[in-house]
Amino acid sequence: MLVDSHVNLHGEQFADDLDAVIERARAAGVTRMVTICCQLADFPAVSAIAERYDDIWCSIGAHPHHAKDRPDITAGELLEMARHPKVVGIGETGLDFHYNYSPREDQFASLRAHIEAARQSGLPLILHCRDADEAMADLLEDEMGKGAFKALLHCYTGGAMLAARAAKLGSWFAASGIVTFKKADDVRSVFRDNVPDDKVIIETDCPYLAPIPHRGKRCEPSFLPDVAAGLARVKGWSAAECATRTTDNFFDLFDRVTRP
Repeated sequence: MLVDSHVNLHGEQFADDLDAVIERARAAGVTRMVTICCQLADFPAVSAIAERYDDIWCSIGAHPHHAKDRPDITAGELLEMARHPKVVGIGETGLDFHYNYSPREDQFASLRAHIEAARQSGLPLILHCRDADEAMADLLEDEMGKGAFKALLHCYTGGAMLAARAAKLGSWFAASGIVTFKKADDVRSVFRDNVPDDKVIIETDCPYLAPIPHRGKRCEPSFLPDVAAGLARVKGWSAAECATRTTDNFFDLFDRVTRP
């Protein structure tokens, strides 16, 4: 049994064949999926997918690229949307200093609102971090000091420093198809040496980052076994052990998703 912690199933990429995509995922042994909200305006479409399929849940949040759309978003507004019965996470939110599509001050304001919503709701916070390791580590330590919350560093590609500091705070980490890429030795080394075995989960981040041997294709949840195989090699686990560990870790984090 495998569970996909991060997929993006809404939008034009899946408009014509969503049912087929879900059936392929189930046939591949993927029993639970979380589809992620990256723009507040997308929440109706995201939540509609979760409502349509019994084995899919969703999140509510604004990616740092879109923080500029609503830098004044409040925790209260996020909590109101999070009352939807299939919402199991807050985010995707975070910091992206690579593209800086949103001003940094807007990113921090939005992220802090998401953190407060996660703290008050008990829902896990789904974090994106690119070229912002030190800022993210500092912020997480500061915010954890105000009151604990669950945090997931999704599609982790950061360095050992952030991994060590976030792990000390009890954070989870998600491995994506990147762990199978030929030039991703640095990512593999962090998962091997810095990510605790009881805090690692897997994701496809579809429609992006298709794992080997699917490079160049639109990624989808049925590719999750290939991500798991890549992580298993990194961790020195059998396929069965990887499936069991990552699935148990997923349900520890997303504790409002029901087990099959």
